[in-house]
Amino acid sequence: QVQLVESGGGLVQPGGSLRLSCEASGDTHIIGAVGWHRQAPGKEREVVAAIGTRGSAVFYTDSVKGRFTMSRDGTKNTWSLQMNDLKPEDTAVYTCNVRTTTTNQLYWGRGTQVTVSS
Repeated sequence: QVQLVESGGGLVQPGGSLRLSCEASGDTHIIGAVGWHRQAPGKEREVVAAIGTRGSAVFYTDSVKGRFTMSRDGTKNTWSLQMNDLKPEDTAVYTCNVRTTTTNQLYWGRGTQVTVSS
């Protein structure tokens, strides 16, 4: 079992920045790939950024390339999403998930709200 808790969301003006964190606990030694997803009202959930097993590769969806950076905080079981130059269309609930290396199971956090508005 893996538990995930997101934090760092909030209200920010266009052009501003936020740093989201996803802290994992439980059986963290079986965590493989880690991803950040978002879902805006009335829209499908989409993957925003993802790191492959052992940090082998980082994926970004086109709309956030050059603005968002996903990273692991050192050796901690925390993955961050640095979001710069935020736009109103970035408004969504952001959720992290992990896929385990043993059973390929997905675990999800509850999400954190990001609102970009003047």
